[in-house]
Amino acid sequence: MKKLRLSKLGFLLFLSLVMVGLTIQFGMAGKEEVEEEAVVEKAAPVTGSSADIAVEEAKKYSGITLSALWEGGLQAQDPLTMGPLWEKLTGIKINVVQMGFLDMYASAIQDHLTGVGSYDVITYTPHWLIDFANAGVMEPLNPYIDKYMNKADLEDYLPPFAADGYGRLGDTWYGFPDDGDIFILYYRKDLFEDPENKAAFKAKYGYELAAPKTWTEFDEIGKFFTDKYAPKLYGGAIQRLEGLNYYWWMGAFSGNGGQFFNTDTMEPMINSEVGVLTLKQMVDQNKWMPPGIRKWGFMEVLSAWLEGKLAMTITWPPYGRWSAGYGAASKHLSWVPTSQVIGKVGYAPMPGGRQLLAGGYCIGVSSDSKHKEAAYLFAQWMNSPEISMQRVTFPFALRDPFRISHFESPLYRSLWDNSDEYLDTLREAGMLGQNLLGIPGAREYDEALDNACTAAYAGTDPKVALDDAAKRWKEITKRLGIKDQKEAYSIWRRGPWNKEGPKTQ
Repeated sequence: MKKLRLSKLGFLLFLSLVMVGLTIQFGMAGKEEVEEEAVVEKAAPVTGSSADIAVEEAKKYSGITLSALWEGGLQAQDPLTMGPLWEKLTGIKINVVQMGFLDMYASAIQDHLTGVGSYDVITYTPHWLIDFANAGVMEPLNPYIDKYMNKADLEDYLPPFAADGYGRLGDTWYGFPDDGDIFILYYRKDLFEDPENKAAFKAKYGYELAAPKTWTEFDEIGKFFTDKYAPKLYGGAIQRLEGLNYYWWMGAFSGNGGQFFNTDTMEPMINSEVGVLTLKQMVDQNKWMPPGIRKWGFMEVLSAWLEGKLAMTITWPPYGRWSAGYGAASKHLSWVPTSQVIGKVGYAPMPGGRQLLAGGYCIGVSSDSKHKEAAYLFAQWMNSPEISMQRVTFPFALRDPFRISHFESPLYRSLWDNSDEYLDTLREAGMLGQNLLGIPGAREYDEALDNACTAAYAGTDPKVALDDAAKRWKEITKRLGIKDQKEAYSIWRRGPWNKEGPKTQ
């Protein structure tokens, strides 16, 4: 079943890339039947609230409906909640088109290249940006920013989210950073601070029991807790279900000092000594994680964590809120188990020193929208400091802090007993963050790497698994053009994530 699903996705991606090539070759990036793009006049610098400006300017479009592409499920509760408020303020209705994460990429490209024009607003994960920009999916936002935005808003993003290759390419903005997905370590302070545990751990390993700073420490601490408490409690868990395994590998690989490609030849380096070490570390971690860990996804890890059955986990920011019981009474969170770890959770950067900007979203405008200006104004309103502050503090939404003002907010820092520690840790980790590999064909590279991780978990030698992935990477790079991929990789490397990891291992 898995092979069929991936094969279908691979076909869609291949078809998309072929169509991109044809579009570029024959100069058909725009459709003759599409209305001419409105010319946005230059304006004097804007002052005042970007949210207020967006509302006032959008009123002239009252009565229209904008369609917004959004990941479905809990992610969609964000626009489903804010859309009615926008409609009340402006008269513009928001139609939220919900879709699975892996389907959004192919749908946005196919919609543009086939000329359907289903979307006005598009949310996308940043490592798809260059594919979307090259295909002509996204409308450049600079003219609208110049006319309608208070430019101070652009200075309010945490620097890695404002970096080249995240929401913009060079000086051209294609989408506003709209979600601060940062992986951090969550650990049980009560277990780590227990005098008996501290003494026993130091006697066995020769150093103090504390949040692990290296992957070796992570492994030793995990083994220690599993040996002592299993099956009641295990040392930790990280989701291993196929589909997103590459997330955890990429951050650890870079933290171990790895680089994805040789910058001169574009030969893959994922199967280097560092790459093999990283995957071997992940395989070894599975040995002390709960039985069946290879099939654990988001919900399995979340349930075990909130039920108090894990000493550590590494994952997305909502765990911090839900661990504290924030929003437990919300009907939208009825699916989240009641937290048994309230007041017991500590936060730390993930081991290895390199943190992962694990997905996240940007919000932008479809180049095929018949209402580009209205779509832009909705994106500006949603992303503005005051409205985004409301969105990232919804207990049920999955938008996480991404603006400096979010991290410094007195309101946010008072939502639960140690929410200030939570925000400080997210900010520290974010400043060390690495974006996912954002070059053309990103989804295909990710899929090959994910398959390697899954194979290694099932027993394939990590070197063999990564050699197979590296072979696939070479094929992808050759098909898309070594020269073009080299240029794209150099753009990606301009981000702050270019710095080598600390090689702590």
